[in-house]
Amino acid sequence: MKNWRSYWYKTSQESKNSSIANDEVALLATRLEFFIPKLMEIMRPLQWLTYIAFWSLFLTVIERHGLSSWSDFIIKLVARTIQNGLTIIPSLYLVDYLRPVFKNASIPSVSVCIVMLMMFAATVSMALVVLVLINMGLMEYDRQAFMTNLFFNTVLTGGFTIVFLLYFLRSYRELNALKLSFEYKLTAQNDLIKTRTAPHFFFNTINTLVSLIESNPSKASALLQNVSVLYRASFSGVREISFEEEVALCEHYLAIESSRLADKLEVHWDLPDEDIMYDMVITALTLQSVLEKMLLNVVEMTTETIHFNIKVTWEQHRVAIQIDVELPTKTLIINHDLRQHMDFYIQADRLRAYFGQSADIQSTVTGNHITTIIDYPLQDVSL
Repeated sequence: MKNWRSYWYKTSQESKNSSIANDEVALLATRLEFFIPKLMEIMRPLQWLTYIAFWSLFLTVIERHGLSSWSDFIIKLVARTIQNGLTIIPSLYLVDYLRPVFKNASIPSVSVCIVMLMMFAATVSMALVVLVLINMGLMEYDRQAFMTNLFFNTVLTGGFTIVFLLYFLRSYRELNALKLSFEYKLTAQNDLIKTRTAPHFFFNTINTLVSLIESNPSKASALLQNVSVLYRASFSGVREISFEEEVALCEHYLAIESSRLADKLEVHWDLPDEDIMYDMVITALTLQSVLEKMLLNVVEMTTETIHFNIKVTWEQHRVAIQIDVELPTKTLIINHDLRQHMDFYIQADRLRAYFGQSADIQSTVTGNHITTIIDYPLQDVSL
């Protein structure tokens, strides 16, 4: 028995190393809440120290004209490395710690605070390092040189801090623009799907309700409940939902259409076990909209009973949903026209927006049936 982890566990903040669709989603959400990323999560302290050591070497090489021997060079390099480490590492930890406070402040005020923090840390760290070197006899005290170096070091630290803040702010604005574009595209796709199918579905449902209210009030009541659930989901916008929810929405939709189509539609589901399906996710109304298009272009074109066979598998970190529809044998349906109607590029684009470019929906029309496969990557952390 596999040790399955629930969908809700995988998407929680506690599960840092697991992801349903894209591993970058949690990081991107954190990045968008504030223009400065969590600096100590970008790299480990050892990585920061490595960069600091190379930066200190670069600065020491630039200042080598004032060094008379290799021993002076080594002392200067070690002193600058310690100084930069004492400036940067504690400041980064403090900035990360103060993120909840900074998020409620304006960007200019936060920037000023961080620049002042870095400059203060640079002043204190340089003063401490110089005092230690003087006490150890490795450096002679010269008040004017000390004050000059302290001033230029503080200004240099503030300048580089401003440069990095400008870089973070630019990246933050680009991510926000990308997020808005992403949301606009998904909303437009969702609206396009609703405008294509909602009027046809709405009027058919109203006509069915009118005929059932007097003849079968209980069935009319059940039909209204199914309509309420489906429309509530369709107006919730594009989102990622558990696969169980999507199957439930499909069943509500098929129950509505079965009231109108009588014995013309039979659906057989071949689903994974409940504990497996509970971990699966999909974009809302993807499967439902695919079934709707097949019903409109096949079931409504004939008086024969049409069988829908829906098989769902989740193997090797990929979900495959295969929908097989038997075409009528006594009703003429032109395959060429049917192929033109079996395009699911909008649904496929919505899948790719959440699950990456390898997600796709392909439909094959032959002489006696249609096979449509919804395929997208889905990480299974239990494997």
